Amino acid sequence: MSESTSVVLPNGRCAPIVGFGTWQASEEELEAAIDNAIEAGYRHIDAAPVYLNEHVIGRVLKKWFDSGKIKREDLFIVTKLPPTGNRPESVEKYLKKSLKDLQLEYLDLYLIHTPFGFVEEGDDLHPKYENGDMKMDMDTDHLAVWAEMEKQVVNGLTKAIGLSNFNSKQIDRVLKAAKVPVSMLQIELHLYFQQKEMVDFCKSRDVPITAFSPLGTRGLVQLLGKNDTLPDCMANPKVLEIAKKHSKTPAQISLKHLIQKGVIVIPKSTNPQRIKDNIQLFGWMLDAEDVAELDNLDQGAKGRICDFSFLPGTNKHPEFPFK
Repeated sequence: MSESTSVVLPNGRCAPIVGFGTWQASEEELEAAIDNAIEAGYRHIDAAPVYLNEHVIGRVLKKWFDSGKIKREDLFIVTKLPPTGNRPESVEKYLKKSLKDLQLEYLDLYLIHTPFGFVEEGDDLHPKYENGDMKMDMDTDHLAVWAEMEKQVVNGLTKAIGLSNFNSKQIDRVLKAAKVPVSMLQIELHLYFQQKEMVDFCKSRDVPITAFSPLGTRGLVQLLGKNDTLPDCMANPKVLEIAKKHSKTPAQISLKHLIQKGVIVIPKSTNPQRIKDNIQLFGWMLDAEDVAELDNLDQGAKGRICDFSFLPGTNKHPEFPFK
């Protein structure tokens, strides 16, 4: 199998196959991490307004652009329409807000972050009732939102558009109506949750995939109190054995398993050494036996970490994707 460092999108542009995730990092940590990531060679950065740190990313990017060491066209920047913006009249407003915070004139890719929507209340991206449930907007219309996303491509504010956390029925509905191609699906993918049916589904429809939480995000597992039910795939004996065989880290083995199948990965780390290690994925290959053994670690639906239980009430929305 040949090795590729990028994935060609339906619009003909290329996305680096290894990107840098920015969820769950404090401002100070993230500033240093993105600096280290760009220094280490990452050219694909994944952001979102709900991570509450786009302004930090913007600050670091501006510093690098001003230094003359990298140009805007060297980078592939992704961000997302937050659930509070999941209505046609809000798309452009949120996209422009992200551009302002990121200090950019255009995005390379803009995704609809979730198929469900929240009520819009001022600047609050996580509006809640007193009981802690999210304030859901039950009237989410994917096709109306997608038509507005398409306008942003026409207007040059983003080069490509896509989806995140959508299920196959929802994706198909958008594909049937789309005039501008669906250039990406971003979903949770890691050794314990490989979503093989979804990967095949997207392949058959020429929709590239980005894996979020490609290392089985322990931070989120702890946040959800799932330590006992969701073991750490980085400590799996089979992963450790394959890592030893190739003289690689368990994280490198897990990431290589995905990129060797043409899936984009966006690992997040604030540890300088791990940031460097996680992009050292080229010039070596897993053999067929390794791949088969790693394929067998899939736990199916019970391996899912990001079930949105940290956003209570989302499962009541008619477009909740995991019913």
